[in-house]
Amino acid sequence: MLKVEHIGIAVKSLTASIPLFEKLLNTPCYKKEEVSSEGVTTAFFQQGETKIELLESMKEDSAIAKFLEKKGEGIHHIAFEVADIHAEMKRLEGEGFELIHKVPKQGADNKLVCFLHPKNTNGVLVELTQEIQL
Repeated sequence: MLKVEHIGIAVKSLTASIPLFEKLLNTPCYKKEEVSSEGVTTAFFQQGETKIELLESMKEDSAIAKFLEKKGEGIHHIAFEVADIHAEMKRLEGEGFELIHKVPKQGADNKLVCFLHPKNTNGVLVELTQEIQL
């Protein structure tokens, strides 16, 4: 794991939350993106090396919609940047961690992503990310 890549926060409304985080972080939202595979729209902020990702559900059965229904708005996951997502997935699975998906998926912000099941990580949803080389 190279560094914390971002912290994901589930929100009910990007329209309401983007101005709040722009004021809080004193920086503009630099990117909004739909991730249809996850059923979410994301908004990104960066302050120094720290990135925050806001996630709004696009459909009622998405993981974010279920999270919001169960827990309300708040921290959803922590993402770690890795150099080789396939090797890191293999290593972590060998260490006994359960991968939610067996192969990385296309995520937001030009990343390949994979999630670890929170039952193996003290209740924290962990995301692995690797920059897609164009």
